[in-house]
Amino acid sequence: MDLPHHALPAASLTALTEAAAVINSTLDLDSVLQTIARLACQVARAEASNVFLVDTRRDKLVIAAAIGHRRDVLVGHEFDANLGIAGQVVSAGQPINLIDVRANSRFCKEIDDISSLQTRSLIAAPMVHRSNVLGVIEVVNRLDESVFTDNDLKILQLFASFAATATRNARTHEDLRRRYQGLRDSVMKRPAIIGDSPLLKKVLELGERVAPSNATVLILGETGTGKELCARHIHNTSRRRNETFVAINCAALPETLLESELFGHEKGSFTGAHAQRRGWFELASRGTLFLDEIGDLSRSTQAKLLRVLQEKELVRVGGTKAIPCSARTIAATNRNLKNMMADGIFREDLYYRLSVFPIQMPALRDRREDIDRLVEHFMDRAVREFRIPELKVAPETMDILTRYDWPGNVRELQNVIERSVLMSDGATLLPSHLPPDIAVCVKGIEPAADTSTLPGQERSLILKALEQNGWNQSQAARALGITRYHLRHRMKKYGIQKPANSRLAAGV
Repeated sequence: MDLPHHALPAASLTALTEAAAVINSTLDLDSVLQTIARLACQVARAEASNVFLVDTRRDKLVIAAAIGHRRDVLVGHEFDANLGIAGQVVSAGQPINLIDVRANSRFCKEIDDISSLQTRSLIAAPMVHRSNVLGVIEVVNRLDESVFTDNDLKILQLFASFAATATRNARTHEDLRRRYQGLRDSVMKRPAIIGDSPLLKKVLELGERVAPSNATVLILGETGTGKELCARHIHNTSRRRNETFVAINCAALPETLLESELFGHEKGSFTGAHAQRRGWFELASRGTLFLDEIGDLSRSTQAKLLRVLQEKELVRVGGTKAIPCSARTIAATNRNLKNMMADGIFREDLYYRLSVFPIQMPALRDRREDIDRLVEHFMDRAVREFRIPELKVAPETMDILTRYDWPGNVRELQNVIERSVLMSDGATLLPSHLPPDIAVCVKGIEPAADTSTLPGQERSLILKALEQNGWNQSQAARALGITRYHLRHRMKKYGIQKPANSRLAAGV
């Protein structure tokens, strides 16, 4: 492009200087492109201008910035990358000056219809970086109704060059930020999977075996067994380790919001959708999306999820266009999906799509040999977090902890240790620092005459408390020093039911 600086009008030089200053001051692409669109329109003394970016993954042109009537409606609008004058500039990689736009066979009225503008003439220049066309800048209609000159087009090419630089810088920054976040998550949130038990080793081996592939994984197990830690272990040992890991609890969000979170939504698709939003499947592109509590999805959301898994593409809420999806999916549940399939609650086709590679997380009671290491781990972390002197676990305390059944698994153990550390008042964690229900159910149980096993002792003690309190569960729980929730859990565990005649309680 042969346009020496001394040939540029003072207004053009000022505008170019301002554009360069904005590029050097921020990595906010939207702000930079909007400034460039404004300055290009100003220098060319035109009615409107648009900046289009090429979305190569979807083969789309997206309006990233606009100046003129109804710019708020235009920004975010997208169409096929080969459509219209902008599509012609992308394909040819060359600028264009059209004196009579409507005489051009490539002219598309779609933008005019949206903006309520009647395009007469325009100039357009490609945003080129290293031979790749990143987008197009268009300037439409001179205000004095004259035609655009070759100098106007050459100046627009300078703006297009600035826009290409800004786009390249912003995308490079975003890519580096995402990779840094992935690395940071890998280091700072590295799964603390503690233990050497055979069952846990098998889980880790299965995770490492499936990690190099893109296979969908279904992690099964009770609440608190560490299903998310297993998912992170798979992600961190895969080729996606430097990309984003996103964890979504499907049970924590209402159905309408969950669909928007997962798949994104288009502007105006529902009340409150003031702008287009990308969902977690798009944001986790090239990374891993962990869907916890998958059994809580509604049937309609199950159908949409199935399409994403099968077709590797999604449609935003309120949208019609398919968007490619490259995120790896790992799902987890503590529910029996096979029973839910039999009851018609969970889709059979989705179940088989999810369970390409199932992994069963063991309950903590099935790997008691890991409890001592877990206790030490949570103790050390709690001591550091609460900034209290170092603690040791008394042998009798560890004995109670290793014998307790842990219905809430590792998560319950962690909570108990944190509470007990706060309750401690010396250098040793004693049984008295543990929650009363744990001490009662393990250490404080008086042996029953008819049994020598710990479960038998616990069952006998619960029966005795219920009988003495007329089968009032709240009173019995207070007598045992446990919560009503824990009492009901143990009654269910031991099959204890109130007899028709309370005097028959001993025979329950």
